[in-house]
Amino acid sequence: MMQFTVPGEVRGKGRPRAVRVGAGIRMHTDEKTASYENRVALFARQAIGDQALLIGPVQLRIDAFVQIPASWSKKKQAAALAGEIMPTGKPDADNVAKAISDALNGIAWKDDAQAVDLVFRKRYAATPCAVVTITDLTVFQNNQSDEVKR
Repeated sequence: MMQFTVPGEVRGKGRPRAVRVGAGIRMHTDEKTASYENRVALFARQAIGDQALLIGPVQLRIDAFVQIPASWSKKKQAAALAGEIMPTGKPDADNVAKAISDALNGIAWKDDAQAVDLVFRKRYAATPCAVVTITDLTVFQNNQSDEVKR
């Protein structure tokens, strides 16, 4: 299992942008998404170090902590911190998961298709960040296949 924290606002993966190049069209990732993915990659590299890439199935858990709106009353902010109010606005859970999983390609695993379990939680916090936990499920897979053989 490996875990790391990406400080700052959590971002979802933006839609690819099309740019005309001569007679063709080239697709590229918008600058804000690329910047967030680079930040995720930086903190992942620091946490993972020189460990080998995971090659089997993995579980990806993302705990996204988003900023409480400053315009809210102190009472409403306290309720958000207590978990009584959930963040149902942007960023979307699936877009955040996509940005983080894409950023981990070639750092934690070969390809994000290896993520067979995804656990995502979004909550309010005083300090925004994303806590990413990657669990190697190869051991679980081997134990499960032994049980199936019985």
